[in-house]
Amino acid sequence: MKIIMLGAPGAGKGTQAIRIAERYRIPHVSTGDIFRSNIKGGTELGKKAKDYIDKGQLVPDELTIGMLLDRISQPDCEGGYVLDGFPRTIPQAESLKEALEKRGERIDLALDIEVPDSHIVRRMGGRRACPKCGATYHLEFAPPEKEGLCDRCGSELITRSDDKAETVQGRLDVYHRQTYPLISYYREEGILREIDGTKTPDEVFSALEALLSEV
Repeated sequence: MKIIMLGAPGAGKGTQAIRIAERYRIPHVSTGDIFRSNIKGGTELGKKAKDYIDKGQLVPDELTIGMLLDRISQPDCEGGYVLDGFPRTIPQAESLKEALEKRGERIDLALDIEVPDSHIVRRMGGRRACPKCGATYHLEFAPPEKEGLCDRCGSELITRSDDKAETVQGRLDVYHRQTYPLISYYREEGILREIDGTKTPDEVFSALEALLSEV
């Protein structure tokens, strides 16, 4: 089964993608991992991608898709895979569809982990980290024993810049402009399935398992 994971940043799609991959024994294919692997391995595609990244430019869609197609052509992807982080835009989705059709393949499911923006801002805004030992906490879901202090080393906890409300909202704004239209795109393709992502990770995964068992 070939699956695409959708959802806003902070919705938990990466976590669920990994769990699906482990449960159904199919690869978790992350575009971030693909970039790092190609760049580290010095592949031709990786060298081209590195040139763009070093210049602070976006890697062109055709280059990203080239690396993606190379990855899903590997033997371990014969039984399916979970795509995480791609596509991010309608043009990318259309290019992926065209490339797969040339191989006689198609995406089977697009799973959207639905979480309201307000919930994501609260969820990510509650994260705290220890700058000394790297331990992580959440004020609501996994608070430290002593408020504001790390359980391990006693250092004062901080809010990472990526978790600050203004940063999170900025990422959500980009998501709504560029990626959210994929929901309608895959709904029209007839392969979209939506899951309530406001529940606990275990509850979300149980819902995913139930959905996948019906496919």
